[in-house]
Amino acid sequence: MSEKVHVDEVSGTTTTGHEWDGIRELNNPLPKWWAYLFFACIVWAVGYWVVYPAWPYLTGEGWTYTKGVAGYTERNDVAAQLKAIAASRAETLKVIEETPIEEIAKNENLLEVALAGGKAAFGDNCAGCHGSGAQGGNGFPNLNDDDWLWGGTLADIQTTIAHGIRWDADENTRQNQMPRFLDDGMLKREQVNDVAEYVLSLNDAATDAKAAGRGAEVYAQNCASCHGADAKGNQELGAPNLTDAIWLYGGDKASLVATIAHGRNGVMPAWGARLGTGTVKELALYVHSLGGGK
Repeated sequence: MSEKVHVDEVSGTTTTGHEWDGIRELNNPLPKWWAYLFFACIVWAVGYWVVYPAWPYLTGEGWTYTKGVAGYTERNDVAAQLKAIAASRAETLKVIEETPIEEIAKNENLLEVALAGGKAAFGDNCAGCHGSGAQGGNGFPNLNDDDWLWGGTLADIQTTIAHGIRWDADENTRQNQMPRFLDDGMLKREQVNDVAEYVLSLNDAATDAKAAGRGAEVYAQNCASCHGADAKGNQELGAPNLTDAIWLYGGDKASLVATIAHGRNGVMPAWGARLGTGTVKELALYVHSLGGGK
């Protein structure tokens, strides 16, 4: 209910004139300093909306936003920071570009800089496929071990990164093709099964000795030209070692049958044109340093 102005007997403060169940509301205005600060924040907010990007609005081409009279964006700040970083590294990167990669590996100071740059470049460009720890995954090689498809020397790694695999970047792109033995009618399904058993037998995992025996002959006629008579692979052709129980697409029976029947031809980008010679060398040195480089 509402009544005439009432003065609270305890505090001596007037009430607002409203009462709820015998409880009266004291009329205690906010301190002036608080009110002034509140109004100042409103003025500041309005000024911020005008000066900086703030308001979204819909146009005929979709949603956009007010750019603000100052024309400020954090994107410009980031671009400026990246430009400053690039400028600070330009001299060292030029030295890396002009120095043979084997010589960089022997220069302690230059190697330290190159490894730091390579680690950053790996995180930005390679970790999406090979993993943040270069541990690889199904279809993506583990770069920490000593099992290489195309060679693990500094020069080999640099060539692979720069020119890619089956990317058709240039004449130095790594090229090979795992045949589709079943799909293209080169082998029958039974022969594919036998070859898979033979490959399993090379890793003491065969479940059918007779099939593995038949598969050895099929292997010699169809697979040995790339993987070698001893099945230890050929890095000149990018043919993997089949005896070390390290598998790119899985080493179980079903995965091996799928590989033989349908082929495997993974692709790796050619990073040379994208990243430049210096960064490619940094990446090669970093990958080489992970433990598997030769």
